[in-house]
Amino acid sequence: MSSSAEKYDVFQAIADPTRREVLRLLTEEEMPISKITAHFKVTRTAIAKHLHILSEAELVSGRKEGREKIYQLRPEPLAELKQWLTYYEQFWNNKLSILGYVVEQDEES
Repeated sequence: MSSSAEKYDVFQAIADPTRREVLRLLTEEEMPISKITAHFKVTRTAIAKHLHILSEAELVSGRKEGREKIYQLRPEPLAELKQWLTYYEQFWNNKLSILGYVVEQDEES
């Protein structure tokens, strides 16, 4: 599959810190690319590429308003990520319980 035909998923989309920050910005308000770009030390072209990946993962959508495209967050696909993390949370909680037990035993000694 060529990179131009690649469809990005939620996991690939959020792997990059810049894309995570774009998502955070869009939780506050809808924005045109110019306003999004103002928050970063990268080019508008780089932000456009990040927005493309986020769009492919269906985490953002854009609509034309005059000469600008306004981007908005679409958080629904994050449910897949939450579901995946929830499964592994049980292992984390187990490790914390074990750590708590070890610390308590050490304090009693």
